[in-house]
Amino acid sequence: MSAYAHQMEREYSTQSLSSSRGGSDMGSHYVVESGIYMTSFAATIFIGALTTIGVLLITLLIALVVMLQSCQIERSGAVDLSKSSDYYSYCKIFTLHAEINSLEVNEFPSVCKDFAIQYIKEGLYAKDFKFTMWLAEKYFSTVTPLGDGLDALLLDIDDFHSSNPLYNNLYRFDQNGCNECIEETKDLKHKLILRFCMKLQAGGWSLILLSRKPEKQRNATLEHLTTAGYRNWSSLIMRSDDEMQMDTHEYFSRQRGVMQKEGFRITAVISSHMDALTGPSLGKRIFKLPNPMYYKFDDHIESANLLK
Repeated sequence: MSAYAHQMEREYSTQSLSSSRGGSDMGSHYVVESGIYMTSFAATIFIGALTTIGVLLITLLIALVVMLQSCQIERSGAVDLSKSSDYYSYCKIFTLHAEINSLEVNEFPSVCKDFAIQYIKEGLYAKDFKFTMWLAEKYFSTVTPLGDGLDALLLDIDDFHSSNPLYNNLYRFDQNGCNECIEETKDLKHKLILRFCMKLQAGGWSLILLSRKPEKQRNATLEHLTTAGYRNWSSLIMRSDDEMQMDTHEYFSRQRGVMQKEGFRITAVISSHMDALTGPSLGKRIFKLPNPMYYKFDDHIESANLLK
């Protein structure tokens, strides 16, 4: 082969190699107008890194918000009751402990009083009260007093006394226009209790009335009882000055013990408060009247479902 042929072959080989490299470079690089070249693999890594950093920043932001809210709750000492389910759970636990400890109505959160108003407004309180009184009447229809005036029914009159703070508080916190239904419930309650007591008295049972109120309110209490239609009760027991410093559980227990020493046979105790229904000397039966402030949430839901 001539020298000229060898030179042409070398030039052709060089051009072919340059063309191959040029094609390969065009297939594996991105050209950016700024002059920066990036391979597809490097671009994938870069995008993934940006995504990871974004996720981490969002997570950090959420964590900071949660920590800030927790700190605010701990600092204020309050429970967030913004959701209805939280209201329900909170009042369910609160009323349970309130009933056990006989808390006063003014110690209840306003949101729990709203549940009590709903209980009355839907007619479930009246229904429960009627059924409780029916149970009491049914029991007394099966027993007979000895006729010596010593077989007694103990009745907590603070449940239907005109100065009972329960209804005053419910009126004040009623936001649903239920004042009329609350008044109707009061009238129904008084009517059923009075009818029950008159029936028992006619059957020879002694009626002993108990109150947590001080002795100095006796005249006002007598006037209320007389106006409401009560007559011929055996005794009205109110708290002395010394007993006003006494726990109500102890007060009721002591009074029942005194009655037994005087020869009375306690057949039953009726009240809507646990302080009058716990302790010794309770007799043969106790009847727990429903109380809107202590109403049973699970029973309320079940009854509401049955009414649908």
